Formats: sequence, C-alpha cells, structure tokens
Amino acid sequence: MKEKMRLMTTEKRRTIPFTVKLIAGILVLLGMFVIAMVFGAAHITVHDVWLALTSSSKSEEISIIRDIRLPREMAAIFVGAALAVSGAIMQGLTKNPLADPGLLGLTAGAYAALAVTKAFFPSVGYFGITIACFIGASAGTLMVFGIGAMKRGGFSPLRIVLAGSAVSTFLYAAADGLGLFYKVSKNISMWTAGGMVGTTWGQLKLIVPFIVIGIVIAILFARQLTILSLNEEVAVGLGQKTAQIKTILFIANILLAGAAVALVGNMVFIGLMIPHIVRAFVGTDYRFILPMAAISGASFMLLADTLGRTIHAPYETPVAAIVAIMGLPFFLLIVRKGGKAFS
Repeated sequence: MKEKMRLMTTEKRRTIPFTVKLIAGILVLLGMFVIAMVFGAAHITVHDVWLALTSSSKSEEISIIRDIRLPREMAAIFVGAALAVSGAIMQGLTKNPLADPGLLGLTAGAYAALAVTKAFFPSVGYFGITIACFIGASAGTLMVFGIGAMKRGGFSPLRIVLAGSAVSTFLYAAADGLGLFYKVSKNISMWTAGGMVGTTWGQLKLIVPFIVIGIVIAILFARQLTILSLNEEVAVGLGQKTAQIKTILFIANILLAGAAVALVGNMVFIGLMIPHIVRAFVGTDYRFILPMAAISGASFMLLADTLGRTIHAPYETPVAAIVAIMGLPFFLLIVRKGGKAFS
C-alpha cells in the first residue's frame, strides 16, 4: 500500500511542468524578500522599500534599507543559494544522503583558515580572507575524503560522515585555540554566529561573483552530475570523463562553500535540508534540482534571517542557532529513513 501511494505521489509530481514549479519558487522567493525587508527592529513599510529601490530619496528609513537591510538580505539570498547548491553537488557526487558542506569539512576548513589568517596575518584585507577560506575549504574536504578512503572498501556514507565529524571537530578546536592564544577570538567571533550583520556592498561585490560562478558551473554540469549520482559505471560507458567532471564540480563546491563562510561564517544543515526537500518536488534530475535548490536555499535563508531579527527584537537571535534548531530534527529524520524521507 505504501509503495502504491509513493508511486501515485511520484506520478502526480511529474504531471506538473518544471517551469510552473520554477515560477512558483521565484514567487515565494520574491515574497520572502519583501517580508525580510519590511520586518525588523526598525519600522519600515512596503512603500519605503519601493522608494529605496526606485528613487533617490535619502530619508532615514530609506538609508536604513539601502545601507543596512538591503545588503544584508542580498547576502542571505546568495549564501542560502550557495550552500543549498553545494549540498546538492556533494550529495550527488558522494551518493551520500547525509552530505552537507558543514558535515564534510568544507565550512570547518574555511573557518580554520579564517582563524589562521586573523592570527598570523591580521592586516590582510577581505580579499585575502576570502582566498584563505577557499584554501581552507579545499584542505578540510581533502582531509575528510582522505580519512574516509583509508580503510579497505572505499567510501561509505557512514564512514564519510564519521570522518567529517572528526575532522570538523578538530578544525573548530584548532581555530578556537588559535583565537584564544593569539587574542583574536573577538575578531573571529563575528563569523561564529553565522549572521549577516554588518554586511556591506563592498563585501558583496567581492563574494557574489564567486558564488555566481560556482552556481553556473554546477548547472552547466547538471546532466553529468545526474548520471554520476545514479551510476558511475554508466557514466564511463557513456563516454564521460568522470575524473575531470568530479574535479570541476569539486572546484565549484569550494567556490560556493568558501565564499559563504567568508561572508557569514559557519552555517550547517542548509546544504543537507534543501536538496532533500527539493527532490520531493522535482525528482532526481539535477538539471531541475540545482536551480530549485538555489531558489529554495535563498528563500530559507531569508526566512531564517527574518526570524533572527524579529523573535527577540530589537536584539538579534543568531541565524546559525535558528538554522541548527530546524536542521537537527531534519538530520535525524534523514538518518532514520536512510536518506529517503523526502524522495
């Protein structure tokens, strides 16, 4: 009976054109953007938001929108999209339903590199911090996959998750130790909470191109990723250069996760949750999963940031805490269902 219900749900899902789903996702994103711009400690109306976007007015409300809230919500959009697409790529490459940039060493490596940069190169600018985060993300992921491949039998979802937990714990501890020893923990802590507070247009101009490039690369290789996620032997039989494709997608992943950490700090579970939810609506084809994951991740981050600003206004609740509260039960559900809770 359950199998019959599942097949009926799948058939119903396929009857709705992807274009309709995409338009619906974009409308939800636009709605969340308006809500995020309006709600907060400062009283702002929809009319104020419209004036900020379309006029040259310089009133106090307009200045708050242009200089504080608008760059912050743009950061939420791009970070949410980056982490969601990064998680989808990792789940496809590793065939691991528990894969997530925060669980497999990407964000921990970037965070450790951030701590090293602050401790040993305090005068480095934002561009240097960004490059360090890219290098750290690469190193963290290589450590996880290196440890996961040490035992005979190759990779397994459980082994990768365990290796990711161990490496992430080590890297976070090393970063905290450096911060305390070199007395830069206060400077590092602004990234720890994983919030968009203080995001500037200058930071966005530096980070957004990396995220856009990463997402574009992922979408261009979505067809190859779909085949790899189903059967690597079939991919080889179809003439795909799997090693090159994996390398390119790995580079896209580093761009996405490294840029996200450089902008807002550590943020786990988004890359885990969003791809699973998206699959429930668009199926297993990554040509559909990746665009919808980007849109859904952006909407989710706007929601989380809005909750962080409004739950205890005028004080802020860390966005990372809100995401973790929502993500941990989801993670446990995925573990219990063997990765098929939303498939």
